[in-house]
Amino acid sequence: MRHESTSTAMLAALRRHLRQEGWTVLRIAQALSIGEATAKRWLAGKGVTLDRLDTLARLAGLTLGELAREAEDAPSDLAHELTLAQEKALSTNIFLSFLFMALLNGVPPDEIAGDFAVPQRAMDAALARLERLALIDRLRGGRIRVRVDRALVFRKLPLRSLFDTHMKSAFFELDYGDPETCFGSEVLKLSRAGAAQLAELMERYRIDVQALADHDRQTATIGREWYGTLMVMRMLDMSQLRRAGLGDLSVRDSL
Repeated sequence: MRHESTSTAMLAALRRHLRQEGWTVLRIAQALSIGEATAKRWLAGKGVTLDRLDTLARLAGLTLGELAREAEDAPSDLAHELTLAQEKALSTNIFLSFLFMALLNGVPPDEIAGDFAVPQRAMDAALARLERLALIDRLRGGRIRVRVDRALVFRKLPLRSLFDTHMKSAFFELDYGDPETCFGSEVLKLSRAGAAQLAELMERYRIDVQALADHDRQTATIGREWYGTLMVMRMLDMSQLRRAGLGDLSVRDSL
């Protein structure tokens, strides 16, 4: 059982490092002269021998020993919620909070630094801050391990306020009449139980979006850009609609 746990942790660490180094399934297959299906099976732990694991590890600049030590040192349980102190610290700096979210979604620090022209000294300082907050571990070779489950939900005021200040306008200033704007909207009548189920659906959708981003990172053959998504539900104020309806009735009754 312990062997299975260590093997699973090693594979998880290997997949994370390969993603961070930009190794897609296609690129791995080409580098090792194997089929994409075979590469996927190996990464899933199917038919992967120690020699094959060693070969994959070397693509990410790791040895089997380093991979095993990282698996042994990996936290047994990832945090599923940030503490109030962690959220307060993240909310004091928009780049720090963005960096944490990007790392949480598997984007390597070097890619983030390149996209936003962040000097290495500034990136090192930000990563050190995240490590002091017990949000990440900095490993050998500049690698990063996040200590929080990526499915976490921000429930506290600091990061909600940060979103309200910096992100909300990006969605509310959209031209929803523009054909290039992609959005979906439904008006539903729900009980409180139905509303709770809808909130659960939104959480599952968020996890599906993360999986899509992971797959796109591995398979995309064209450049990628930063996108934001927003999922929201609220009880509607129907007073304006009621007034409009009464007005229409008055016009019809007078004819």
